[in-house]
Amino acid sequence: MDILNLLSGSLQQALGPTAVVYALAAIGLNVQFGYTGLLNFGQAGFMAIGGYFMAASVATWGLSFWVGIALGLGLSVVLALLLGIPTLRLRADYLAIVTIAAAEIIRQTLGSVTLLKWFGGQDGLINFQRTFVEMNPFSSRVDLGIVAWRPFDFWLLFSGWILVAIGVVVVWLLMRSPWGRVLKGIREDEDAVRSLGKNVYSYKMQSLIIGGLFGAVAGFYVALQHTNMNPTWVATDTTFFAYTVLLLGGAARVLGPVVGSIVFWFLITFLDLFFGILTRGADPFMPEWIMTNQQASLMRLIIMGLALMLLMIFRPQGIFGDRRELAIDAR
Repeated sequence: MDILNLLSGSLQQALGPTAVVYALAAIGLNVQFGYTGLLNFGQAGFMAIGGYFMAASVATWGLSFWVGIALGLGLSVVLALLLGIPTLRLRADYLAIVTIAAAEIIRQTLGSVTLLKWFGGQDGLINFQRTFVEMNPFSSRVDLGIVAWRPFDFWLLFSGWILVAIGVVVVWLLMRSPWGRVLKGIREDEDAVRSLGKNVYSYKMQSLIIGGLFGAVAGFYVALQHTNMNPTWVATDTTFFAYTVLLLGGAARVLGPVVGSIVFWFLITFLDLFFGILTRGADPFMPEWIMTNQQASLMRLIIMGLALMLLMIFRPQGIFGDRRELAIDAR
């Protein structure tokens, strides 16, 4: 078994564009769930809005790439307002129900035959990334020894990790401010915060909007990574993977989403490659009566699910988290 190839493939995913996407999405969830206690189960909806409208602005309407970015961010704010206005005065579970339903409605609507000429249906949109490609300063394959990337992939992860770093700094500054302390107070006991004269509804809305903007940026990178934007990339499990990343790294910790994304994609790729090696070839290490190659592809999810169950039992705060930060006032 080639351990070097296992490590190389795993590191490539752990540091690559997919990890960037989920780090950005989880940073948004960290603001909403980790610091404010908002149960947003529709982050994939914000990602869909960002990715689709950036792509459609260029590919369908012939607008500038930067206009598409602005449109995606602006519409994510509109979506946050539409979701938050009827739910944020109610219990936390109402927001959870509305957001998960809204994300699936958005995905199915944008991928529908009715809107085919604007959003490409199930095939999605292509030919929208030229401006981003032209900005690429890397003209040859980037080889760091154990891992290597094509020029476009390296430009994607390089620019993405810069945005992740900026997002981390912004969240760190916000949470050290009086505004951030109010958010933490809302998470712990919003009635107490309300008694101090703070507009809890307004603060929750601001948190939902900021988290949604991070989701939209993650959606931009989903589209750019695949050079195609279709409903497959923003399914419901996208949000749950982002929550997994957040809980693994530690909710209400600035670096939690970043570490969680790197660790999650390293482990899940390592397990996929490991079981693939065991069951592949004419004379596999593992006999077919124990496990076939098709069954091996599911083992990564089974083992990661078991590991997450154990994590929630023995260390629910994640790698960097604090158990006290998990207290949420869901009234």
